[in-house]
Amino acid sequence: MTDNQKYIDVFASGRLCLFGEHSDWAGTNRLFNSEIVPGRAVVTGTEQGIYAKACRAETFSVESSAEGCANEFFECPMEPERLKAAAHSGGYFSYVAGVASCMCERYNVGGVSIVITRMDLPMKKGLSSSAAVCVLVARAFNELYDLHLNTVGIMDVAYSGEQRTPSRCGRLDQACAFGVHPVAMEFDGNDIGIERLTVKKPLYYVFADLMTGKDTIRILADLNSAYPFARDERERNVHKALGPLNSDITDRAIKLIKEGDAPGLGALMNEAQEVFDRLVAPMCPEQLTAPVLHGLLNDGRIRELTYGGKGVGSQGDGTVQFLARDAESQKKLLDYLEKTLGKPAYPLTILPQNKVRKAIIPVAGYGTRLYPETRFVKKEFCPVVDTDGLVKPVLLVLLEELDRIGIEEICLIISPDEKRIYDDLLMKPVPEELYARLPDKMKEYEDRINRLVRKITFVTQNSPKGFGHAVYQAVSFAGSEPVLLLLGDTIYKSSVPEPCTQQLVSAFENYGRPMVALQSVPLETVDNYGIFGGSWLDEDETVLKCTEVEEKPSRDCAEGRLAVRRGGSEDLYLAAFGAYILTGEVFDRLREMILGNVVGAKGEIEFTTALKAISGDSCLLGFMVNGKSYDLGNARAYRDTVARYPSDDPSEESHI
Repeated sequence: MTDNQKYIDVFASGRLCLFGEHSDWAGTNRLFNSEIVPGRAVVTGTEQGIYAKACRAETFSVESSAEGCANEFFECPMEPERLKAAAHSGGYFSYVAGVASCMCERYNVGGVSIVITRMDLPMKKGLSSSAAVCVLVARAFNELYDLHLNTVGIMDVAYSGEQRTPSRCGRLDQACAFGVHPVAMEFDGNDIGIERLTVKKPLYYVFADLMTGKDTIRILADLNSAYPFARDERERNVHKALGPLNSDITDRAIKLIKEGDAPGLGALMNEAQEVFDRLVAPMCPEQLTAPVLHGLLNDGRIRELTYGGKGVGSQGDGTVQFLARDAESQKKLLDYLEKTLGKPAYPLTILPQNKVRKAIIPVAGYGTRLYPETRFVKKEFCPVVDTDGLVKPVLLVLLEELDRIGIEEICLIISPDEKRIYDDLLMKPVPEELYARLPDKMKEYEDRINRLVRKITFVTQNSPKGFGHAVYQAVSFAGSEPVLLLLGDTIYKSSVPEPCTQQLVSAFENYGRPMVALQSVPLETVDNYGIFGGSWLDEDETVLKCTEVEEKPSRDCAEGRLAVRRGGSEDLYLAAFGAYILTGEVFDRLREMILGNVVGAKGEIEFTTALKAISGDSCLLGFMVNGKSYDLGNARAYRDTVARYPSDDPSEESHI
């Protein structure tokens, strides 16, 4: 890899099966016995994994400078048969060769050079290091050759590649492609279903190497002998444990994860281990009696620090997992396992990282396009008739939508001299004499407003340096969480029961990347908007991988570079809808622009420039909202919105 080659950073995590071990291959046997219950599992990636750099090359090569496999090197021409032969030969590099052979057969790709720079994933401990390296290779090809594979597509290539090696992994291993985010999986013959789970509260796991040998091949062989048809009571017990009982346990686990019920989840881990010991372990008692595992599960000190625990992977004396009571208990458990018991231990904290619970609304602008009204009233307080028939300031319409979709914290970015205005007009309850005169229904509404405004935090933009600069003022408010960004002069109406902002949030929680809401606009109006180009990521053509962003392009520019083909024939021109979900990548770019004084023609830090930068890093996604946005930022738009918003049916005019 030479300095003048463009290379990318690639990471793939390990895989920890939280519930449903063995159910993937068990469910595959439905191809031969329809009475077998589909397999169910809950799987997550680990914080530990494999780190690499990759670039395009003439051949396919993998080398490692990482501890544990340093100075190892594999190289092969991009020829399917030679790569398959290398995969069949076995060994660590057989996995990467298997994936490369699949890529070579399925797609028009050249070679890739991969250098593994770091690896902190324990090997051969039930954490699927082989699946991780397969995902890493698939991810490198995908990014370098712009194949537009989604996570499931990467999983499929990784699985197919590993199947060409002497290893015969199950289908759940490649769930490491989702990273540290739990997914529910179903295995029905050759069909596989995947659901990303939204974690409501942090889950503090610890897994540990038991430092004892186990024979995974023997375990799998003995358990597989019970399939596809059970011949005696022991084998029927295995079918029962990996079938209906596992399905019930997994269903409950999914519910508990979504509810954030860590105590219930820990108790379920104990229950799952008891079922496995009673009904599955007798098929391979030599390996699955697992005295070291059960010694730790019954350790009094560990029980004080955890809600529950169970084995990992094929079970046996390989690896154990625990659900700690909280972050402090997690630290104490790691210390106890390593320093007292001599067991290498690793943290796994599953955070609600894709859950959007914060929102930002910049309202620091002067509203010059609505002058002279804004000499007396900030534009965010200009009135509209809402769909419920009540006259409301624009800002209240936005706040109510945020409240409706469950946003917990709201940041208003204001100018230095405006805090008093917001205190007087928004934060203070109405005087008691006015409250007493309100009808009962309006008293309830006033109480609702007072509850809603308690979610608000104010951040000041001390100097007017542009919209991008204003957004960056909320970087501390955002912290490490994704945030929903709304414009202070835009309101929305959905064509479906789900609010526009909820549609965007739901899409983000599936993909976890910075996202801009999009709408189709006529070609003749593109010079009024920021226009986004790219290619679709999903079959429904609603999620766009944005590779081009131009602010107010000419018609010729839009036709030549920015048109997005939809339905095989129609060219769309996709403009910002007025809502975004920002992650750390966006704030990082804004910080770089501010420090480097990267300004636009007006001398301002432009938000669109930051989006354009991350689109070049293949980091920005767009989402086609099923609805319509209404601009109130100038006199004509305000007039049209006031006239049309209450009664408009956005589905009649939608370009979607």
